[in-house]
Amino acid sequence: MESISRSCCYALLLVVAVVAVEGSGYEYDEDLSLSYYRESCPQLEQIVHKKLKLWLKNDSTLAPALINLHYRDCAVRGCDASILLEHEGSERTAKASMSLRGFQVIDDIKSEVEKKCPKTVSCADILASAARDATGAVGGPFWSVPYGRKDGRVSLAEEAESLPKGRERITELVELFQSKGLNVLDLVVLSGAHSIGRSGCAAVQHRLFNYKADPSIDPRYLNFLRRKCRWASESVELDAVTPKKLDVQYYKNLEKKMGLLSTDQMLYSDSRTASIVSALASQPEVFHHQFAASMIKLGNIIDYSADQDAEIRHKCSCVNA
Repeated sequence: MESISRSCCYALLLVVAVVAVEGSGYEYDEDLSLSYYRESCPQLEQIVHKKLKLWLKNDSTLAPALINLHYRDCAVRGCDASILLEHEGSERTAKASMSLRGFQVIDDIKSEVEKKCPKTVSCADILASAARDATGAVGGPFWSVPYGRKDGRVSLAEEAESLPKGRERITELVELFQSKGLNVLDLVVLSGAHSIGRSGCAAVQHRLFNYKADPSIDPRYLNFLRRKCRWASESVELDAVTPKKLDVQYYKNLEKKMGLLSTDQMLYSDSRTASIVSALASQPEVFHHQFAASMIKLGNIIDYSADQDAEIRHKCSCVNA
């Protein structure tokens, strides 16, 4: 029965994804608009693209960092740039945020935008646009970013600590995504961002050096990781095969028991997600289209009820006076 269920899910995913690729386009939140800055700041996307190109030329690892920064922002209090606020007790100061990077890139873009369009463009919109361009820079898809987000004035470290750390069960991840308006397909697709970037070895050492190593890791990959991660302070590529390209190799790795984080590998062992992994592993065009669709859904997460005083910040690291 389980194999029949997986086959049905696999077929359904392909039908839905192929229809999406061939036809209807993406779903945008009604509170956001593709033409939001058409009159007030038509140079916005050009500024973001030009600045990001310069930063990535000097440090290509900033691409996955910016995608992750956008995710971390939207997963807490919605996409309100609360992760960018720098003050005692903010999300940015949380232990879970210590590895985050890309703040200087956003500050640089914001500074240039303020010169051209003062007090007009939110930091949240800049972060969403930068994440889109960062995706394209590593071989991922392009999508039109809808704008109109506001910047929140509240940022709490304890809320950042509640995000996944790589050791959760799939049910916990599914419930977290559902609480944000995202579904199981979005979970598997957005996990594909782990096709690029690196992880601290501290997040995987429990799989490598316990009395009995995690049996869900391929033995050769296990030996490789044990050499790479002798120390928790070291880091390792999330995708051992194509670490600088956003592609379906991530899903192929899961099929070969080469998922770095336990939450990655469990996507291929859980009946709710395994068939989606298999479908995406063999359908790069579907993955690219669905990654764009899921990133748009991620960027649509807005919860201004949590912060009634949302604003357009003049500087991304602090609220307006």
